[in-house]
Amino acid sequence: MPLVAASDTSIADAGRVIREGGLVAFPTETVYGLGADATNGEAVAAIFAAKGRPSFNPLIVHVPDLAAAEALGVFSDEARALAVQFWPGPLTLVVKRRAGCPVADLATAGLDTVALRVPDHPVAQQVLRAAEVPLAAPSANRSGHVSPTLARHVDEDLGDRVAMILDGGATVHGVESTVVDASGDGLALLRPGSVTADDIARVLGHPIARGAAVAAAPVSPGQLASHYAPKARLRLDAAAARDGEALLAFGRAAPSTGFVINLSPSGDLAEAAAQLFAALRAFDAAESREVAVMPIPETGLGVAINDRLRRAAAPRP
Repeated sequence: MPLVAASDTSIADAGRVIREGGLVAFPTETVYGLGADATNGEAVAAIFAAKGRPSFNPLIVHVPDLAAAEALGVFSDEARALAVQFWPGPLTLVVKRRAGCPVADLATAGLDTVALRVPDHPVAQQVLRAAEVPLAAPSANRSGHVSPTLARHVDEDLGDRVAMILDGGATVHGVESTVVDASGDGLALLRPGSVTADDIARVLGHPIARGAAVAAAPVSPGQLASHYAPKARLRLDAAAARDGEALLAFGRAAPSTGFVINLSPSGDLAEAAAQLFAALRAFDAAESREVAVMPIPETGLGVAINDRLRRAAAPRP
């Protein structure tokens, strides 16, 4: 579809598209975002497919205000102080997920943290209100391409990969948001942006650490991922499970005996991506020690699924 001017009517339509699982590009004060219902795993999978994103990195979840953010994540006093000072605005805070947080595992890359932001753009705010759900929204461009600051940039890069592109004019900042990890003891700057380290230090009353100085490097959009891995050992490209193994299956031809979790009986890669992290957690819950993994096609979203599985199967220290 096309590119449409942001108006009350088109924004209402965008909210409906998002609730139905579609993708909508919209302006924020940083860059244009590619938005989907953050609570819908298959909608989130569609973001990765549209962007051609090479792996399931965490996505920033956009919400309309601090109260909505605190319903999803746990804020320390310092994190809340930054939110009060800089929200709405170009600051993303990575915090621990609150118990019962409805954000899809795929949006957080299976981690126990969630990256949250309150955008300061009237169209973005109106879209959030119209959709009535938190929005996972990375930049609206092909992975590796220059971030879009005009609606036509989105159209040139993604075209008919999205249901709607809302034209709200040029963005103000033109660079992605500053990202701060607030999920553990102390805060760390993970990605620089329009909110500077000096700006943050003035609010905190002390300098903020850089991400590289943090012992356990946190995970956020724009950072290398250290993904959730199950306790079980994974054996990839397996035709079937051996004695004592559970099976992570894919497709109609999958065996049905033993402990089997089929990511998608119909062979749908978007469904498989949406189910991946929940499946890995289910093997942990069942205390599986060995899991055979059936082949996943190395095309489209299958590239990201296989990347994630190879990381999960890698030797551990």
